[in-house]
Amino acid sequence: MRTFPDGFLFGVSTAGHQIEGNNTTSDTWFLEQQQPSVFTKPSGPACNSFELWESDLDLVASFGLNAYRFSVEWARVEPEEGRFDDAAIDHYEAIVDGCLARGLKPVVTLNHFTSPHWFACRAGWLDPEAPELFARYVAKVIDRFGDRLAFVITFNEPDLPAMLQWANLPPVVAELERATLDAASASAGVQRYRAANVVLPEDMDAIADGMTAGHRAAKAIVKDRYPELPVGFSLAMVDDVVVGDDPSVRDRKRAEVYGRWLKLAREDDFLGVQNYERLTYDGNGLVLPEGAASGALYGGSEPRSLAECVKYANSVAGVPILVTEHGMEGQDDAKRVAFNEDSLLHLLDVIDSGVAVLGYLHWTLLDNFEWIFGYEKTLGLVAVDRETFARTPKPSAAALAAIATGRGVPDPVTSEALVATDRPGRYGKQLASHLSKRVASQWDDETGTGSLVFGHGGRADLAAVDGGLRFELVARPASVARLEDVIGRHLVRFGARDELAVAWTRSDGTAGTTQRNSEDD
Repeated sequence: MRTFPDGFLFGVSTAGHQIEGNNTTSDTWFLEQQQPSVFTKPSGPACNSFELWESDLDLVASFGLNAYRFSVEWARVEPEEGRFDDAAIDHYEAIVDGCLARGLKPVVTLNHFTSPHWFACRAGWLDPEAPELFARYVAKVIDRFGDRLAFVITFNEPDLPAMLQWANLPPVVAELERATLDAASASAGVQRYRAANVVLPEDMDAIADGMTAGHRAAKAIVKDRYPELPVGFSLAMVDDVVVGDDPSVRDRKRAEVYGRWLKLAREDDFLGVQNYERLTYDGNGLVLPEGAASGALYGGSEPRSLAECVKYANSVAGVPILVTEHGMEGQDDAKRVAFNEDSLLHLLDVIDSGVAVLGYLHWTLLDNFEWIFGYEKTLGLVAVDRETFARTPKPSAAALAAIATGRGVPDPVTSEALVATDRPGRYGKQLASHLSKRVASQWDDETGTGSLVFGHGGRADLAAVDGGLRFELVARPASVARLEDVIGRHLVRFGARDELAVAWTRSDGTAGTTQRNSEDD
């Protein structure tokens, strides 16, 4: 097992608006109610975490994690301009104390996209007084419980609007965003209703300027009270890969999306890195997968991407990195398990190379409100019943718990196996024939090659070779520690009645053999 350094944080990240529910005094809530609206569904009660926060913390602690990232909702703390709600501050203080009581380090985000409705009516971060207004709110929060925080994140993904300009999104998205803000301005009776997560291209630079000033103002408040309390912000980062020998487009994208923020981060104690995707560029622009139509973002989940983003961010900013979000969307939880483990193995490579990585906070604890996608996208370690709010941990929660409590990633699985037999075609055909009834396994008698798809997301290429049938792992299975046994079971169950020797090699270079026959099953 490869282990993480002492003091490494393992936790989960959440955001108030996405889990608390009924954030009625916020700008995003107001935008959700507009017609038209870029939000497909309103957030409504979300996961009811404003009421169930103790249950959420109990879950985090039960997974053996040692950190919890959550956001304070400015809209709850200051629902009307200049009027602060002590009960709301009490609520967030209780969460901080609840974290500490459960052995969790509180990582607090001061602004996770959402702001008060009244702030948006003032044009949000376009208002010259916005940094001062933000700092006033921050002072109220830090004065109450700043002494008990482990990390402070001022802003979540202030680079996201710039990133979306590079996302190859269809024009209808930008048109709908503009229509949403126009409708909100009319409904509120103001000239410009503006929010941080629905941004017009012409406002992008000015909003970034306002948030830069807001970050510095908030940081000054924190450092004035608690000089040793680490302060930073988090960035949305895609693993930008170049094909060919012309990196100019990729480099221009990095400069426009990350440049100003990585420079700003040099002033801070750490930088939060948030990665989900890899995108590929050549000298002409974004390279779409074969057969893909233009007008959509085609990013892929690649286990190496997190490590590459961490390495790049650290090389430019020069400060320690805290992974503040990382995960995989989808219903296939077995794939999520394998993806997380592989990603953490690559992250260990970066740590071993000397990059200072403070911790890993998985996105996210709960299947929640994913902004414009509503509740269709699922990234949580825990499923949430939309009617009862019952929480049900997924296998990925147990897998992350095992890593966190063991302080390391399990040993690599088998990468190759050779089944010693003088009838490789027979067994290759039997395996593929049986599994093709459920999944896309196949065997070609003419070439003596095939592919095998088996349980827990595993895939292997097959080939008849001198001495037997060779398996080469293409996609590792989740929750399978001994792939060599799986191969043996499949051979026996699906037609093999001979005693077979399976010689295997793991991805770390270790090797061995396994004897399988029909009596073993």
